[in-house]
Amino acid sequence: MSKVPLFLGPIKGFGVTFSTMFKKPNTELYPEVKTPTAERYHGRHQLNRHPDGLEKCIGCELCAWACPADAIYVEGATNTDEERYSPGERYGRVYQINYLRCIGCGLCIEACPTRALTMTNEYEMADDNRADLIYEKDRLLAPLEDNMLAPPHDMFPGTTDENYYRGDVTHAVPEQRTTPVDEGEESQ
Repeated sequence: MSKVPLFLGPIKGFGVTFSTMFKKPNTELYPEVKTPTAERYHGRHQLNRHPDGLEKCIGCELCAWACPADAIYVEGATNTDEERYSPGERYGRVYQINYLRCIGCGLCIEACPTRALTMTNEYEMADDNRADLIYEKDRLLAPLEDNMLAPPHDMFPGTTDENYYRGDVTHAVPEQRTTPVDEGEESQ
């Protein structure tokens, strides 16, 4: 190898700088122009719902156990006949994801047995308050679509929890009566 004289070292470095001075800059106009993300981009988490509005999360805590960063906290509770939030016997009463710890690996998604937890394409989660980066269940739940009824409510008539988990319930809850049925109406 030929040795470069000591005084030519800085000149060689300036040569690299000089050669890049005339290249077209690669500037992104974010946030004015937002580039769409890839279809399978791992962004913010979302807790999904069944077509009638019941939550898919059964509070099993498998996502929390699978998380290598310990960013997920789940506290399950038992459904009752008066208050039913999911089709099974349990639901996730408390669900938190700490985005200060989350590394976006997706292992929680793989661990979920009911496909309750998925990741969206939303990536703008920056905040100036650390407490606001701990997402609670109300910020993680998918919004109610048309014809969905907010839980708690009963399962779709004539179904069991197995019908929900197999995907047999594909339609929303029928309109519920707001006035009690008169005995004269029942006989007609």
